[in-house]
Amino acid sequence: MGILSWIVMGLLVGIVAKIVMPGEDPGGFFLTVALGIGGAFVGGAVARFLGFGSFTGFNFGSFLIATGGAILILVLYRAARR
Repeated sequence: MGILSWIVMGLLVGIVAKIVMPGEDPGGFFLTVALGIGGAFVGGAVARFLGFGSFTGFNFGSFLIATGGAILILVLYRAARR
């Protein structure tokens, strides 16, 4: 995927992660995109570690893995803020 695809995927994943886990988190558009992109990297690394292979392209499986990674990052962020 190109950099623009990563940003679009990151935005979508970040929005879904914030919808799944609503709360009083500081940050706006850029933090949401960063959360989504980071989630894509974390989700991909975890999936590769568990033997699911690598995920490439903009598809439903990649979206679910990235969303799971973004939620994991959000949980860790909230735990660190306490």
